[in-house]
Amino acid sequence: MNRSKLLPALLLIGLAVITAQAKVTRIEITSRTDVANGKEFGLAGAYEKITGKVFFAVDPNDPHNKTIVDVDKAPRNAQGLVEFSSDLYILRPKDLNRGNGSALVEISNRGGRAMTRFFNRGRGGGDGEFGDGFLMRQGFTLVWVGWEFDVADGLKLYAPVATDNSKAITGWVRSDFVFTSKVFDTTLGHRGTNAQPAIDLSSAEYKLTVRDAVLGERRLIPRGDWQFGRLVDGKVVADPTFITLKGGFEPGRIYEVVYRAQNPTVVGLGLAAVRDLVSHFKYDRNEVATVKRVLGFGISQSGRFLRHFLYQGFNADEQGRQVFDGVNAHVGGGGRGSFNHRFAEASRDASPFSTFFYPTDIFPFTDVDQTDPETGATDGLLTLTAKQKVLPKIFYTNSGYEYWGRAAAMIHTSIDGKSDAPMMDNVRVYYFPGGQHGTGPFPPVKNQATQHRNTPVDYAWSMRALLLALDAWTKSAAEPPASQYPKLADGTLALPKEVRFPKIPGVKFPLTLHEAWRVDYGPQFKSKGLITNEPPHIGKAFPVMVPQVDADGIDQGGVRMPEVAVPLATVTPWNPRDPLTGAPDQLVDFTGSYFPFAKTKTDRERAGDPRLSIEERYASREQYLGKITEAALKLVKGGYLLAEDLPGVIDRAAQHWEYAIRER
Repeated sequence: MNRSKLLPALLLIGLAVITAQAKVTRIEITSRTDVANGKEFGLAGAYEKITGKVFFAVDPNDPHNKTIVDVDKAPRNAQGLVEFSSDLYILRPKDLNRGNGSALVEISNRGGRAMTRFFNRGRGGGDGEFGDGFLMRQGFTLVWVGWEFDVADGLKLYAPVATDNSKAITGWVRSDFVFTSKVFDTTLGHRGTNAQPAIDLSSAEYKLTVRDAVLGERRLIPRGDWQFGRLVDGKVVADPTFITLKGGFEPGRIYEVVYRAQNPTVVGLGLAAVRDLVSHFKYDRNEVATVKRVLGFGISQSGRFLRHFLYQGFNADEQGRQVFDGVNAHVGGGGRGSFNHRFAEASRDASPFSTFFYPTDIFPFTDVDQTDPETGATDGLLTLTAKQKVLPKIFYTNSGYEYWGRAAAMIHTSIDGKSDAPMMDNVRVYYFPGGQHGTGPFPPVKNQATQHRNTPVDYAWSMRALLLALDAWTKSAAEPPASQYPKLADGTLALPKEVRFPKIPGVKFPLTLHEAWRVDYGPQFKSKGLITNEPPHIGKAFPVMVPQVDADGIDQGGVRMPEVAVPLATVTPWNPRDPLTGAPDQLVDFTGSYFPFAKTKTDRERAGDPRLSIEERYASREQYLGKITEAALKLVKGGYLLAEDLPGVIDRAAQHWEYAIRER
């Protein structure tokens, strides 16, 4: 069809789906514009941006949809199907024949888009996110689709509400909070998402408690001291999505409120939205994004989404066809999430000292079947996907932080913590020592919440190489780089109490980390997705391991970026809370630490620092950069770094040297 005739048709009526069985009913395009003023991105040429909405209809009686909690209670159209829609955002070569045949679908994190900045090394908004154009130069079609119903801004899922034969469904909901300074009111929502509104605002059944530790005793706060509302000009105005406490919420303490809500959204349709859009682009004739292969990529919450997606069998569409060919679940640790149960809030996660006991770090953790000796349950993350015969190629990539804050070791250890778990042939695991949840800024900075400066380790360079390796693995079965992660067998993985961290002046090795617990949400959670225990009952903890360290206190093993292999400082994946924020023995979410080496031997000995100084390690700047280059070339040879990125890595190391030798 002539493009000049196609565009008006798309803008006015959307794109009708030809195949009767497809579950994308139409795509309505609201905007279609050139990217970066028509700039050419290598062999892929110019790109265009397409935004709009995609409309779906699913059969609630189809076996592939029965996993979606409450889909049977959603309204149906005349054909008996459940309808919903999502926001859509695409960056694609204007001439699809110049692309590489692969779509890279980023699972949006709370409505946002991150992979262009992450892989392109972009900065800011607008054309700044395109950076050096890496993803476009490779020819990927880049796709985002809304899957989360409660986001305030960005890409969103528009899903129906479940009812009980047209009667409102109610249920118990829980929200918890930890603050870094004293506040007097707070939203019931999490990380900027919309809250589940409370009903019966004055009910005496509702409970607000406070405790000082994760497993500490919950102390009941008198009902008369708090209410649902927000402060406006010093007065409390009723608001079912906010809570206010007389005297205020104190920093460093855990507050938790349990209340009733109604009209649960069918949140699991977000999983179906991703499944059906990807399937549509792969298998159905369309003019938007026809591709041969699709890779799924997700950061943090979105990485956990992909693990959840695979666990619940969504990599098979309604016709049993494989959806994702490859998956990169990045910094998701051992978790899944609140993505498919009644009154689920997808933003809820689990961290060292926030958002406690939501369905995130729950059994099973490993891809292969294991039996929990405490409960007798046997399961594996990929058990159902394997039975469906739709196993994708999978990369699990984690920084050191996920071992302290996301129970990452659980994905490759036995459930009793006594041995390394077997890995499936379609899976690779990579971890980046000294890294934090998101690559930190350089130079390192201390923020209000932390005791120390952040770790600036930049492993995004390696993620570019791994992305191309994953694409090649799905395209031609070319073997990717070998897995690199800490193991019990070689002593690079240990219990926290066994870590031999050096006695660095002014540094206290943490006594706590995020643990994974056996959590009882009630008898209907596993079978029906209904939580009846709020708060849930907490059982025995799983043995969570962390990487062992070297003499400098840097995590061993893994993909050691040159700035880690040739260090100027000890970089750790943990950072305790600043005493001014309360709970100074607890860890800050997502953040690592930076402890510089002394510049000279004299400085080191004066401070009583056991780590060699910079002058004892490197004779000159030139020698240091030479060692950096050797370390980088080793990564290139192993497939963990692209040769084209060597200049950037070396330039960053030069900046680090200048920073390290300055007076501090």
